Amino acid sequence: MLGIEEYLEMLYDQTVNQHTGAYNIHWKNQLKARFQERLGEFSISGKLEQKPIFLEKIEKKDYVRYRIEIPSIDSLRIPTYVLIPKGKENSRLPAVLALHGHGYGSRELVGLHPDGTDNDKNPGIHNNLAVQLVQKGMVVVAPEIIGFGERKLSKEDHTDSATSNSCFSIASQLLLMGKTLAGLRVFETQRVLDYVMKLDDVHPEKVGCFGFSGGGLVAAFTSILDDRIRATVISGYTNTFKGSIMDRHHCLDNYIPGILELAEMPELVGSIAPKCLFIEAGINDPLFPLKEVKTAVTSIQKIYADFHSANQFHTHFFEGRHEISGVESFDWLYNTLENMSRGDECDW
Repeated sequence: MLGIEEYLEMLYDQTVNQHTGAYNIHWKNQLKARFQERLGEFSISGKLEQKPIFLEKIEKKDYVRYRIEIPSIDSLRIPTYVLIPKGKENSRLPAVLALHGHGYGSRELVGLHPDGTDNDKNPGIHNNLAVQLVQKGMVVVAPEIIGFGERKLSKEDHTDSATSNSCFSIASQLLLMGKTLAGLRVFETQRVLDYVMKLDDVHPEKVGCFGFSGGGLVAAFTSILDDRIRATVISGYTNTFKGSIMDRHHCLDNYIPGILELAEMPELVGSIAPKCLFIEAGINDPLFPLKEVKTAVTSIQKIYADFHSANQFHTHFFEGRHEISGVESFDWLYNTLENMSRGDECDW
């Protein structure tokens, strides 16, 4: 008699798509359409007010930080930080969506403590990502991902921990209605992209994203579905579902019904090809083990080779745990976007 472990192993082997043909545009388009269905449909009912709401403007030494609200779906709005470099007025600059992971939200990216005071000395695992990127010379847009920070459910907004979240509550309710939290987050990221593409400071052909952990999921999934993103950095997420999401307790926002019937994670991430992609991973990350990162990278390399775009894919394994490094990825992202051509060439 099979034990439950053996049964699940057998079921996994039966379920995973054993793709043996060439990875090509036909494969990519089919996967993209079916993937969108699995995420669930989100659409705007009625007329969407296009203008963001201005909340604040803070002058820093080498950049200006704005806080705005961007319209999402129906009555939802997305609190968002926009960081614009100083000294580059009248220029159309590269732009990056900075997508945070689990923690206390977008404040963690822009150098603030949970209470809004400056955090210059202890940037934590998010490494003050938005500040680092704007100081490279890019416009940085950092939305508050739903379920975190100011966007928790009211019943969970009064806990003692600033890093508590509403992921499970929101995800479980959406699943009962045939939708996923990942799908809602991707939808909202695309609404933020709508805003970015209209900024006078931004070059529309030089837009990228950088996502960490759960934000890496959002960055990857949005890049699969939206070609306005020309270059992507995924930090602390790329792995296999079997070796990470299925192997330990993860947040419910990671689970997409039936996703393994379409592809394992490496094939999903690989379908970003032939666009520019950089994966960084801490070699001691306990949540997304290095062994499975390397398994995923091997598969992604194969996909990029089949798309004749091997030089569009880069990696960095760094000494660290579940955290953003940026030692190589920050410069890669800036140089890739700054030198971006219509052909998506990123071998600078």
